Amino acid sequence: MSKRYRFVILLLVLGVCFLFLWPTVRWYFFIPRDQQALALESRQQIRTYSSQAASEDLQRLLDAARTNGDVPEDLEFITSIAKKKYKTLKQAVSDKPSARQVLEAFTSRREAQDAVEQKYADDIFALKNLQRNAVKLGLDLSGGLSIVLQVGRTLTDDNPEDAMNRALEVLNNRIDQFGLTEPVIRRQGNDQIYVEIPGTADPERINDIIMGKGSLTFQLEDSEATEAFYNYYRFNPTTTFDANGNLLNPSIIPADTVILGCYTKDRYGLDEQERNLDGSLRFIAVKKEIGLDGNYIEDAIVERNNMDGKPEVIFRLSAEGGEIFYRLTSANVDKNLAIVLDDKVKSSPRISTGIRDRGTITGFSSEEAENLALVLRTAAFPVELNVASQQSIGASMGEDTIRQGLYALLGGIAAVLLFMLVWYRTAGINAIIAQLLNFYIMFSVLSALSFTLTLPAIAGFILTIGMATDANVIIFERMKEEMRLGKSRKAVIEAGFGKAFWAIMDSNITTFIAALFLSQLGSGPIRGFAVALSIGVFSSVFTALFVSRLIFDFGTDVMGSKGLSVSWTTRIQESGSARAKGASL
Repeated sequence: MSKRYRFVILLLVLGVCFLFLWPTVRWYFFIPRDQQALALESRQQIRTYSSQAASEDLQRLLDAARTNGDVPEDLEFITSIAKKKYKTLKQAVSDKPSARQVLEAFTSRREAQDAVEQKYADDIFALKNLQRNAVKLGLDLSGGLSIVLQVGRTLTDDNPEDAMNRALEVLNNRIDQFGLTEPVIRRQGNDQIYVEIPGTADPERINDIIMGKGSLTFQLEDSEATEAFYNYYRFNPTTTFDANGNLLNPSIIPADTVILGCYTKDRYGLDEQERNLDGSLRFIAVKKEIGLDGNYIEDAIVERNNMDGKPEVIFRLSAEGGEIFYRLTSANVDKNLAIVLDDKVKSSPRISTGIRDRGTITGFSSEEAENLALVLRTAAFPVELNVASQQSIGASMGEDTIRQGLYALLGGIAAVLLFMLVWYRTAGINAIIAQLLNFYIMFSVLSALSFTLTLPAIAGFILTIGMATDANVIIFERMKEEMRLGKSRKAVIEAGFGKAFWAIMDSNITTFIAALFLSQLGSGPIRGFAVALSIGVFSSVFTALFVSRLIFDFGTDVMGSKGLSVSWTTRIQESGSARAKGASL
């Protein structure tokens, strides 16, 4: 392969790595601390903050309108929204409308406040997405989330010890699907499970997945009972339910039915009960008898609908579940089947034909669909779990210890690079460039994986740098042997890289196999170390054999260099002759 193509490949790799690394760089170096803290709040807290901030901004806009003033500079975004509304209505407006003109574009104060609130919500959730794509610091570096789960009654007929072990396995399966978070999950006493999630995790999303009971059921809707309920509810809106949401007068519906609310997600991803056209809350009556339990679901994936692009959960039933579902749907064609998740109706589609072993659930946001599919795939808990305590915890090491560890890391890297420079002279500069690119590529790939950086992972970094340095040493020592034979610079480089190739590959392949087994059989810190080491193996081979060779070839063919210095005692002079001793150029 020519140098030009190799150079283009190198530029492409570096460019892709920059795209991988950019979310991490932007999050840690360009996003102010106050905005970071806001993005890490719960959805409920974000909704409260956005609503309050929007109300205050709208009041400032109203104050400016009363004095016929201009829109405040930090609210210029609402001017753009108002211009679009005027354009839709085909009404003329000045390039810089006043605060009064901006407000007149909205039909009500509520609409104007919603527009401002939407801007706050969009900005905060954009930061949330940015944080999810950035490298996170592990529990030992930055703290994380600590959860204690209290075990209640056993939900299966198995012995309690086996049920606890299977509950731990379910938790591991669910949390592992977050990615490389290196969770700590262990029993605490006889009736508690302790969970640590490192990094700045979203508490609500974790609770949704960890505590999701998977209580998905399919229950037939009773339209007559729904109508009877509304006939009563319209005239008794405040005396229909008690404080716990139970009917005060159960006789208004048949004994074999129950009233459930219909829910959807609001702009913040929080459950919000749907409303009817008249503004009243939406309820439906469903049969108490469960048509099909979600435990019959063997697999669940999320796909996009080909027609409207909306997410849908496609589930596959077991053979027994397929037969039950087919009998249920075949016997109730043209009736509505409510899909109930944790006592909340998420959808109530009409049955058009019998369904056997494969079905689709719609009506969810993308994140909710992913969460539902995850809970269904990992099955229900064999024991009842409740959150006994949940708290954010600090790093297990103090800031001084972290700073000392960072100094040790940088000092070790500097010592290795200094040794290469002093011992191998000009060739050492080549090794330093390769090492820096190796570190850059490795960290970029880990950033693309939203990796959680811990002390064991840092140890994997250091080991990889040592291995990459070892590859350079093997190449340079081979080159020294060729130089003693009196070969030219170009011949020395070709022979050095050619003869060192398999020695480098053998050592890295065996290291990768060991790292692969560690990543599959290990957990927690061991897996973090193995993943960092695995990625480092690929990046070190690339920089040692590809990048380093390209630098040498560039000096030979582009810069016209004929001399080569690989140590204090071995060099090729500009004339092309080799010397085993003497001063190096």
